[in-house]
Amino acid sequence: MEQYIEFFTNHIGLGLIWLGLVVMIIMSWVKSKFSPVKQVNPQQLTFSVNRENAVVLDIRSQADFNKGHIANSIHLVSEKAKQKEFTTIEKHKNDPIIVVCVTGMTASGVADNLFKAGFTQVSILSGGIGAWQSAGLPMTSGK
Repeated sequence: MEQYIEFFTNHIGLGLIWLGLVVMIIMSWVKSKFSPVKQVNPQQLTFSVNRENAVVLDIRSQADFNKGHIANSIHLVSEKAKQKEFTTIEKHKNDPIIVVCVTGMTASGVADNLFKAGFTQVSILSGGIGAWQSAGLPMTSGK
């Protein structure tokens, strides 16, 4: 314990950075536990689509979507999603919706906006399309 105290007194800047990172990690964990938007893995996404008729909402660029996407996913340009323009998926308001982006980072903001817009069951694919591909699951190309 004395070594920690000595480190912090000798390196106040590094100590504050370390403390800030720890606080941010804890806040992120607490936020994810109490958030109405849940994260799902690729297997849970497959289960939701097959058993619960979940809708996959892909918010990647049009070019990336055309190169390959999860079968039957709906494309919504992320700019429209960020501006809360959800008219193309309005009919799915009560269906489970899983938002997919490249890495899973952009999807959380869009998912929060969907929930605030009245969509009742919103999730994000943890790790994004990269996690889907890493799991060796199929993708389809074209529109």
